[in-house]
Amino acid sequence: MNKTGCVVVKDFKRPARELVEKFAGVAVANLDDCMNRISAVHEDICPVNKSCLLGTAFTVKVPEGDNLMFHVAMDLAKPGDVIVIDAGGDTRRSIFGELMVTYCRKRGINGIVVDGSIRDAGAMEDLTDFAVYARGVTPDGPYKNGPGEVNTPVVCGGRTVYPGDIVLGDEDGVIFIRPSEAEELLKKVNALHENELRIIETIEKEGTYIRPWVDEKMKSLGVEYVEYMEF
Repeated sequence: MNKTGCVVVKDFKRPARELVEKFAGVAVANLDDCMNRISAVHEDICPVNKSCLLGTAFTVKVPEGDNLMFHVAMDLAKPGDVIVIDAGGDTRRSIFGELMVTYCRKRGINGIVVDGSIRDAGAMEDLTDFAVYARGVTPDGPYKNGPGEVNTPVVCGGRTVYPGDIVLGDEDGVIFIRPSEAEELLKKVNALHENELRIIETIEKEGTYIRPWVDEKMKSLGVEYVEYMEF
């Protein structure tokens, strides 16, 4: 029997907590730069509050406007997980609201990212210990008919997410990291951050921002500089 679209994987291998914690405080923009600037989720998926987001992906796929499989997921997710919901980008019906967020927080889940809508947004705005990202807000509630999937690869904000991926989010957006690539990415992003700090220090002290690549690019374009012109 074909179970595509109707399967629940109860558990999966998670990366070591120590590896996940190494990404605490890393800027999503810097990490995206180190991932060829094409890895962050779509900009329409925005933070609902200012809570930091870091954890391991617990994936859910639901039909547009339906949250049956999210109810299943809440009971299976473990402390430190981030529930990532592929709701097809549909914003006409909310997938969850205050009640479900309250339950997830109680269970030690670190946050939720949904490629769809939420409701009760006001109740989530002041949370400081639970991050929520969503594509939209609507008071219209969800159906609970299914089908759907739990802990299979999903697409969220145009990016493929696997169960156990590291999830990082800040005020700029959300990004997913394959655990097998995490250590190498950490080296790159830490080096990038240190270089940015040096540049900022030079700007503050000397008022200069040296970018030789700009001159090189202008030269390659054959740009003509004109000292002065009246119109």
